[in-house]
Amino acid sequence: MGSKKDFLYLQLRDLPYFRAFLRAIESEYYQDLSLPAPVYDVGCGDGHFASLTFDQKLDVGLDPWRFSMREAKKYNAYKSLVEADGARSPFPSNHFPSAISNSVLEHIPHIDDVLKETARVLKPNAPFYFCVPNTRYLSELSISKFLGKGYTEWFRRISRVSHADEPDVWEQRLEQAGFKLERWWHYFSPASMRVLEWGHYFGLPSVVARVLTGRWIISRAEWNLALTKSFVKKYASPEPTANGTFTFYIAKKK
Repeated sequence: MGSKKDFLYLQLRDLPYFRAFLRAIESEYYQDLSLPAPVYDVGCGDGHFASLTFDQKLDVGLDPWRFSMREAKKYNAYKSLVEADGARSPFPSNHFPSAISNSVLEHIPHIDDVLKETARVLKPNAPFYFCVPNTRYLSELSISKFLGKGYTEWFRRISRVSHADEPDVWEQRLEQAGFKLERWWHYFSPASMRVLEWGHYFGLPSVVARVLTGRWIISRAEWNLALTKSFVKKYASPEPTANGTFTFYIAKKK
């Protein structure tokens, strides 16, 4: 990949490890992608991902949640922050030459409306990069083997995943919205997914720290994170894998 940044450490110093090592992989992917400005980020959240991933501010971060907008201002990763639903963008048609949406679209029930609106505000041939979990995000859960579908459904709900689909489903959605799917790859192995799964439980101390201090990680020093980094590093490979539990997509507006 094209960056010399240690994204794994940068993510680990701010986030619980089960989120950090997945985000580190995704940060790597954007280093080799063309993002002509102005860039449109659909579902920018708290801005943390963009602040670490990109060396320069992105142009527009859009998100419907006011709390996320307040957090995003602190990270200062966007030239402009817009509080709006992705299905009702305030921008004119054919405005942006590129767009991203990192691990967001899976959470949106009205996904078709958001995709159509994203296509509307993009210029023709503008790239749209996004990543989402696929069906193995749920089928590879370790505890499901013992507790069955009830646990799978519970995990889906707590992670707020409305869509965990394969590329053929996303290709159909994209076509209907006005995009052409150019390329995709699976990443994040089943073993990595199970580390993420168990991280929801082993990461409870980080939740306590967040409540008490406003920070997920009390000490951001490298020595404090060295053991965690050593453990998760082997699960944080950006190399594509055929049975990966997440998928990265490159689409273009028609």
